[in-house]
Amino acid sequence: MLSPRNTFTRVLFLAAFCTVLFFYTLRPISDHPRNFHQEIIPINITQPHSRDCSLDAAHLRSLQKKYNLEDDIDYARRYVRFHRQDIQRVSMTKLDKDLFPKGFDRINIQDPPMKTTCLKPLEVPVPLSLTPKTVDASELLFGVSTNYKRLTDEKTSPMKEWAHWLTDGNGKSNGAGLVLRLVDASEEEMENSRKIMTAMGTNVKVYHSKSSDEMAARYLSLLPALYNDSSRKNRKFLVMCDDDTFFPSMHSLLARLATYDHKEELYIGTFSEDVNNIQRHGSQAFGGAGVFFSIPLAEKIAALYDQCSTSEKIKESNTGWGPQGDILLRKCIYENTEVRLSMLRDLHQLDIQGDPSGFYEAGLAPLSLHHFKGGIWHEAKPYAGAQVIHACGEACFLQRFQTKDDFIISNGYSVAHYPKGIDFNVHQMERTFSPAPDDYGWNLDFMLGPGRKSLAYTGRKVAWELKEAKVQDDGSVLQTYVRKLDDRRWSYQDGENWYRMMEKDGVVELVWIP
Repeated sequence: MLSPRNTFTRVLFLAAFCTVLFFYTLRPISDHPRNFHQEIIPINITQPHSRDCSLDAAHLRSLQKKYNLEDDIDYARRYVRFHRQDIQRVSMTKLDKDLFPKGFDRINIQDPPMKTTCLKPLEVPVPLSLTPKTVDASELLFGVSTNYKRLTDEKTSPMKEWAHWLTDGNGKSNGAGLVLRLVDASEEEMENSRKIMTAMGTNVKVYHSKSSDEMAARYLSLLPALYNDSSRKNRKFLVMCDDDTFFPSMHSLLARLATYDHKEELYIGTFSEDVNNIQRHGSQAFGGAGVFFSIPLAEKIAALYDQCSTSEKIKESNTGWGPQGDILLRKCIYENTEVRLSMLRDLHQLDIQGDPSGFYEAGLAPLSLHHFKGGIWHEAKPYAGAQVIHACGEACFLQRFQTKDDFIISNGYSVAHYPKGIDFNVHQMERTFSPAPDDYGWNLDFMLGPGRKSLAYTGRKVAWELKEAKVQDDGSVLQTYVRKLDDRRWSYQDGENWYRMMEKDGVVELVWIP
């Protein structure tokens, strides 16, 4: 009866095996060996996003035209599945997986293959942070002065950036208000501006100002304009900033402001990163980073506008670089009240020139950014970079992930590879940029900390920088990072000869999915 060749015996053993297997699978997961993913990444019981590994020829040709890419490029795409957890945001999150284990595909944009290399999503943990659609910023009223040309010029227009921090991301106001002063604008230009921004969802009021008024006085006059606005009684803070000031994370900004008692007299802001500018202009809030006033202080300073903007006071605000609105404002506060600046260091004036990658790749969580439109200052795309927060929350912007194959994703700014290994202190900022106009080697250290040497031109780093990002119909976010072959930073010298680290233009696309 118990012979292994007997049919009854075989059925009996099979039934016993299935019974043991059934009870084993019912054991709690805590009884099983725990690995990295079981510890920090919860089981995703929602319907997973599908991966599309096909190549969109029209999309590739669009990228080629916009960024002047050659026909043959190195291309890679990776889906990144984020897992929202009750964890703190850290400067660097190390992952135990490769980002591109199979390297890059060499494709021809004019005749691309049907599909690209299709990898499983890279699983990453992110903090439980909020998205713009839930922001209530009704306690804030902002004031900005600019002109119609800057407002509507394709390169300098700030309207989409303003809509980021003044709306819910879906065309509706988040409750914050904007008082816009347009210098020498016609009635038609003012009305056109109002219509465009209202259509974008911003709660805006547009007023005229005159270029014949001294610029420093025009800046100071924003405060009484904000205080006299009819919505002021419902606000906690009045905010003055430049037209190229960007607030990427409104929940985070509001949370920091909530640590202050808005019923007290408060003047909140930050210094320039360059101690030369502090020495030159004074200990004060630098306006490009954003200046915040409680209502009680705003009431006092608004009433003092006439006596604080006399010809004598305007002359006193000139430190050799023309009259400065920030100085005029500080003098009005310091000479007439006992209030002094409350420092909020996560606001950033960014008086820097050149390659800003070291700042944006440092793992910071900035409350404001400034001077990113180019010209004499640096150039960056924080609006595109911040699009990822619509999917995985505000903490994701500029959060860093280090993979096993020596890539670092600075989410929303770059994907960088270190072919000789990451053998440097990732918690020190790479000094890729310089202050203006004088660089003594140490004048940024007070605000940004001593920086490590730049890895450009060393053969130790190559980076793809964010050019565009899009929230897709399924809620995922597509990020496009580009590396140009003629970018001399990604080269190295051997003797008298220089060599490129890569052979083709490169495109990396990350798709962030829940």
